[in-house]
Amino acid sequence: MNDKKKEILDWVKVISTALILSIVLNNFIIVNAEVPTGSMENTVMTKDRIFAFRLSYLLEEPKRGDIVVFPYPDDENINYLKRIIGLPGETVEIKDGKVYINNSTEPLEEDYLKETPTGSFGPYIVPDDSYFMMGDNRNISLDSRYWKHTFVKRNKIMGKVVLRYYPSITLLK
Repeated sequence: MNDKKKEILDWVKVISTALILSIVLNNFIIVNAEVPTGSMENTVMTKDRIFAFRLSYLLEEPKRGDIVVFPYPDDENINYLKRIIGLPGETVEIKDGKVYINNSTEPLEEDYLKETPTGSFGPYIVPDDSYFMMGDNRNISLDSRYWKHTFVKRNKIMGKVVLRYYPSITLLK
């Protein structure tokens, strides 16, 4: 085989390998997304780029406080990014902007909030295998409080957000 054909074949192999690797990564390992709205500010900002790890919940269950990507329950063609607030079987109630779980007298500790939330909502009883989601920018977030289909099913969670990579690299909690 002459040198030109060998070089072309080598390039085809490299490009094919890269293409297959990117398909596997994007469909089975990570979710690569752009943040569409300001509902999670200041944790992530509009137009930030994030990675969510699809395998996060393979061996463990989602936890309160995790930031996750999922199809918007009222239009599954749109992916949303929100924080898990209510777990399966819990009762969630928001009183004067503070979140209470299972009729607790103490509000949920939410040190990631950058503003004072307002409003009273609920109570919501989270069904088995479902989650109640809220944005960190509560006063503008269209989240479980406002959706027609209030809860996100466990099997709809696409991945746990682990990294913001644009405009700067930051591990997210």
